[in-house]
Amino acid sequence: MHFRTLICAVVLTVLPTLSVAMGCERGKHTAASCDTGQTWDDATQACVDAVSS
Repeated sequence: MHFRTLICAVVLTVLPTLSVAMGCERGKHTAASCDTGQTWDDATQACVDAVSS
């Protein structure tokens, strides 16, 4: 009985830690992730076509 409790405690401790360590990549775009000819627009949080003047 104590062994099963110990295993459950370890699993419940490790799994959430691993999920937090992996992080969430959704919504973390940067200028480096935009296609060629596009730039990152902070206002719209999206890649937009670069305007050349």
